[in-house]
Amino acid sequence: MLFAVTCTDRLGALDMRLKHRSEHLLWASAEDSPVKMAGPLLSAEGDPVGSLLIVEAEDEAALRDILATDPYVKADLFSDVFWIPFKWTVKAPEGL
Repeated sequence: MLFAVTCTDRLGALDMRLKHRSEHLLWASAEDSPVKMAGPLLSAEGDPVGSLLIVEAEDEAALRDILATDPYVKADLFSDVFWIPFKWTVKAPEGL
């Protein structure tokens, strides 16, 4: 099952985001990663203020376990995290 996950950065946390960015990108882009798509959410000025991820997980419990391994989550970057089941319909990669 796919989940759309939105994460909002804590106010004033840009330095924290930048500090953990390399680890986060390695985590999300690893060959065996359940993250199927990801990128930063941006302010009107173009600064990162959160994250959007599409994650494949068996269920919400498995998703919580996956997200707990994200270096951004471990660093307590986010003020909130929201997810909802997602069906990739337009331009979906084959097999999803």
